[in-house]
Amino acid sequence: MNNFSELITNRRSMRKFTDEKISQEDVVSLMKAALMSPASKRSNEWQFIVVDDKETLQKLSHCKAHGAAFLADAALAIVVTADPLASDVWIEDASVVSILIQLQAEDLGLGSCWVQVRERFHASGVPADEYVHEVLDIPLQLQTLSIIAVGHKGMERKPFDEEHLQWEKIHINKYGGK
Repeated sequence: MNNFSELITNRRSMRKFTDEKISQEDVVSLMKAALMSPASKRSNEWQFIVVDDKETLQKLSHCKAHGAAFLADAALAIVVTADPLASDVWIEDASVVSILIQLQAEDLGLGSCWVQVRERFHASGVPADEYVHEVLDIPLQLQTLSIIAVGHKGMERKPFDEEHLQWEKIHINKYGGK
């Protein structure tokens, strides 16, 4: 990418991936972006589980009733967890990390999609977080916010069309702007 504006215009959620593996260098770049993410009071309460095992990706694709099936076809999944006892803003910090991973993926020419885990449920009714904990043997004190699916893009998506920007949602100095 040439600049940040181009990066955010081109980054679109990708739910279709090719079979091509992600290079070790690209995985390192993704994880560097995660580890450089800002965190409140530099608490760095997040932890990451990088999954490239196809059987485990298949299991993770069932973590919730809808919206996770594409994980099975991703080359990689990055499970974003954090310790709520280490910071009261763990959700915000883990959210920032999640989007930075997605922006880094786009910068590398890779596709990505956020799978929301927190406050979602497996088809059986079990919280998605508990299901992911079971699959990955995650310590009890960590909470899973999201899983970021990453892979080589399996389809073309048009950049975001600025004609669809909702400028009416911008307010100056106070709500309503007058």
